[in-house]
Amino acid sequence: MKISISILFFIVLWVLCPDVLISQSRHESIIPSWTKEAVWYQIFPERFRNGDPANDPVLSEVASTWPYLSPPGWQIHPWTSDWYKLQPWEAATAEDFYTIAGARRYGGDLQGVLDMLDYLTDLGITAIYFNPLFESPSHHKYDATFYHHIDDNFGPDPGGDSKIWQLENPADASTWQWTSADSLFLVLLHHCHERNIRVIIDGVFNHVGLSFWAFQNVFENQKASPFKDWFIIDRWDDPETTENEFTYSGWNGVRELPEVRETATGLAPGFEAHLKQVVRRWMDPNGDGDPADGIDGWRLDVAEKVNMKFWQTFRRWVKEINPAAFLIGEIWWEDWPRNKMFNAAPWLQGDVFDGVMNYRFTRAVKQLVIDNEQKISASAFADSIRRIIKDYPLPAVYTSQNLMDSHDVERVASQIVNPDRWLDHGGNPIQNRLFDVRKPDSLERMKQKLIIAVQMTMPGAPMIYYGDEAGMWGGDDPDCRKPMLWPDLSYEDEISHPFGDSRPADKVEFDRNLFAWTQKMISIRHNNSLLKTGEISFHASETEQNILLFSREDGEKTIWILANSKGIKERVTTEFLSGSETGWIDLITGKTVEREVVTLKPFGIMILKEL
Repeated sequence: MKISISILFFIVLWVLCPDVLISQSRHESIIPSWTKEAVWYQIFPERFRNGDPANDPVLSEVASTWPYLSPPGWQIHPWTSDWYKLQPWEAATAEDFYTIAGARRYGGDLQGVLDMLDYLTDLGITAIYFNPLFESPSHHKYDATFYHHIDDNFGPDPGGDSKIWQLENPADASTWQWTSADSLFLVLLHHCHERNIRVIIDGVFNHVGLSFWAFQNVFENQKASPFKDWFIIDRWDDPETTENEFTYSGWNGVRELPEVRETATGLAPGFEAHLKQVVRRWMDPNGDGDPADGIDGWRLDVAEKVNMKFWQTFRRWVKEINPAAFLIGEIWWEDWPRNKMFNAAPWLQGDVFDGVMNYRFTRAVKQLVIDNEQKISASAFADSIRRIIKDYPLPAVYTSQNLMDSHDVERVASQIVNPDRWLDHGGNPIQNRLFDVRKPDSLERMKQKLIIAVQMTMPGAPMIYYGDEAGMWGGDDPDCRKPMLWPDLSYEDEISHPFGDSRPADKVEFDRNLFAWTQKMISIRHNNSLLKTGEISFHASETEQNILLFSREDGEKTIWILANSKGIKERVTTEFLSGSETGWIDLITGKTVEREVVTLKPFGIMILKEL
């Protein structure tokens, strides 16, 4: 019997690489099998944990980026301070909070992550997504200076690292060396992998920072620069005038983020060649052909802005090094002013990404559980999820990140406090003066617990934004980027408001109850494979408007989930459980369910498994 070369390739790959699963869509695709088992945790490095104060940023670095301030007395911001309270050096600038916040640094670093790996393991995390780690002057690192070096303030020796940079030619990978920050990141990877935690990092390749080495060369040498074709130059400087006429395209018009030039086949050839070396460096650091010492994949920033042909090329680079590596795209707003999200299907046909950040899931859950006047019924929620499943190849559904918030939107706790708004619209006081900055009350925390349980029982890989499990709240950027809330630290109460408005005094402390709930829901997911890979079916209930009733099954076994999306008790008939000979147990309470009618608490949930 004849067998095609392509089929033979996938058979061999399956034998040699059990970490991948093979699926068929428009293109033969290889989806990493570990991703459907993952529980993700997103870390914003500068705000997670300051494990090494000796490497903290200094004012000269901070002043080189927006908002370009050099205030006397500047210092690293106290980790546990009232978020909106201005320090003396901040108040002396007379700048508003949302400007001065851009000059804050808290000193989070890689040592802080290493120190808290036990915390992540105890929570049940199996995969980490890091916001950008590469060298950059900003707190967010989306304005890269280098792609081949970890930010020096994330490592143990910033001064020594900067000296190493001077010995290199960034355009020549053969001259690249390993800095102390680079080496510490590799140590972190090793310790994560020892704990069976996968790690992906942010790839920001649509644009660079003003300090990016090649853009600096263009700025200084203009048309004579060998890198002039890497960027979209609108006008060159005229040396005959005293003005600097040099202008260029920046992402969304932001001058600090020069955009990379596209071609018919991808991105500028020289830039692509540079990125190929970057990919090799971080995916197989020692270059021995075994990717075990490298990252486990990439999250690709503003992916819809980049020529899809480049992503196809990028995928080939990545999968040639590690077929089990994961590629996930940030694809969400198709038309932000009209609240229209992308159908990401074109990027999920097996030749571009393995999954996406599933903001469509975010919006559906928000409308079901959080909103009041704009609340949708359980059946409408089911329709939203069915549309996602219909739109995307099934492997992409199971591997996409089901998130409720991120560094780009208001935290889920503050979404709950401020219902009936579009996600990522009017999400903090500078965008909407009516935005409520307070802490959630006890009933609102019940909503948050229900949301966590829904995340852990739906198809797709749940992702937690750092600190949500600890009770953190905050509006859209920068308020969603507060320093992490730790149980071993004592925090000031939040009593300040960015515009001086009245607000309640909120106690800021680690929420042990919410942490324990999150930990329990993660454990239930880990211990019940149906919740990760089972087919989903939605069912109508007698109180359809409020009760979300769905099952996860594999043809032999079934788990039933009953969720009350309202703040009142609801009675649910359970005739669907009558076929069992052994009975059912609620995995949350550990109690058996024998009644024909059960009562769900306000925003309550039951996860029923056959005994």
